Amino acid sequence: MTDVIIIGAGPAGLNAALYAARKELSVQVVSTDIGGQMLLTGEIENYLGLPHISGFELADKMEAHAKEYPVDFVFAGVLSTEKDSEGHFLVHLDDGKVLTGRTLIVTAGKRSRTLDIPGEMEYTGRGVSYCATCDGPFYRKKDTAVVGGGDSAVQAAIELSRLANKVYLVVRSRIRASEIIARRLEGLSNVEILLGYTPEEVKGEKKVTGLVVKDRADGVTRELSVQGVFVEAGGLPNNQCVPADVRKNAAGEIVTDKGGCTNVAGFFAAGDVTDSPYKQVIIAAGEGAAAALSAHEYLLRQ
Repeated sequence: MTDVIIIGAGPAGLNAALYAARKELSVQVVSTDIGGQMLLTGEIENYLGLPHISGFELADKMEAHAKEYPVDFVFAGVLSTEKDSEGHFLVHLDDGKVLTGRTLIVTAGKRSRTLDIPGEMEYTGRGVSYCATCDGPFYRKKDTAVVGGGDSAVQAAIELSRLANKVYLVVRSRIRASEIIARRLEGLSNVEILLGYTPEEVKGEKKVTGLVVKDRADGVTRELSVQGVFVEAGGLPNNQCVPADVRKNAAGEIVTDKGGCTNVAGFFAAGDVTDSPYKQVIIAAGEGAAAALSAHEYLLRQ
């Protein structure tokens, strides 16, 4: 029996593990990787105390820090979770094992939202990508398109502008990226911003050859001759393993209070999988700490 089982090993999960272990609770962290969305982030410039650091480097530092404490890392996927009649949490893994915990903290993060347009799935891995940081170097001197208008999309366009011959930034309505990131688009002569356009179809012949986009104002379509399409259209919460009785909002995010508590006693959540409005590394880390402290207080009351 483990005091705290944590699902997910991004900034929220790793900080929850550190805080729980420092309270001398037994801790298991279940994940298929360590770092979460940080592994898909090229440069992080807004983590206090670390002005310039890559996502990989920050993940490594967080992992090393957490491993200074007796945290048990279990590398597996989670199929489902449930609360038994005695109030314990059962975590069913894809390798057939079942973990049992007195409390459960879900920090499973989010996954990339797909466009659900013709050609997208067919050409995923053959020109369609969901990570500019990972795959950008393959498109050196080529023409590319980025779909999205948030921080990740704009950052992807900036990163690709240093490698690609041409970058189209396809934005459905408006650029929602923070001002400091959006300003960096200014003066990038090889980036063309298409405001008010939606992606309609990915074209290809074995690999991607183009992206059809539509002007929402007049309905006119055009085909962009590109070899790479980077989808940066936001994310969906990884809530597949969360029991139905845990309250979620319309977007499927777990509803929590400021301490990471949910409507189910002993069940906590933190980071991008929750209804927290700001999806930032530093906020996820703080929420992970809060959830661990809440779990500690819950156990003290039992």
